[in-house]
Amino acid sequence: MGMDAIPPSVTTLDEFFALPEDSSCREELLDGVYVVNPNPTLRHQRAVMAMYHRLIPALERHPELLLFPLPGDIVLSPRTVVVPDLFVVPKPPSASVHWRELARPILAIEVLSPRTAGRDRGIKRRLYQESEVPEYWIVDLDSRLVERWRPEDERPEILSEILVWQVAEDAEAFGLDLAEFFAEVLDR
Repeated sequence: MGMDAIPPSVTTLDEFFALPEDSSCREELLDGVYVVNPNPTLRHQRAVMAMYHRLIPALERHPELLLFPLPGDIVLSPRTVVVPDLFVVPKPPSASVHWRELARPILAIEVLSPRTAGRDRGIKRRLYQESEVPEYWIVDLDSRLVERWRPEDERPEILSEILVWQVAEDAEAFGLDLAEFFAEVLDR
């Protein structure tokens, strides 16, 4: 299956944010191309929530950061709005800010789905790198691994045993046992 119908006129942030809200799908603007994705599967969401629950303790001592386990429109450029599965951003000065006003994520996570894998590994990865998002994780449920991308990487770091993330320079590192994570999501 391919992408759903794409209105050719949606190429800017103003046009994107003027669209009516539609909870039946996830919409993105990828370098000026409007993309519609179906809502995720149960398996996909189990992985997102399992990752979310593991990340919460790593961020408890960092009230200056927010972890979002739900779709949010992250603006990376005047022609790019991404909707990561999970992301960590610096806390905004007010709770009443619009998605457009959030700082770029310090971590973006995508759980692969058959319909989005090409974009997650292709254009979205490139856009995250060009926007200098410090960490971009691609969670591959079928291969039971995580691809970690950083802005300067030409190839991902492939992690299949443990994923270690340094939330901040002065913080204790977050460690994720990937075998345990994938067993919880896929085998239970």
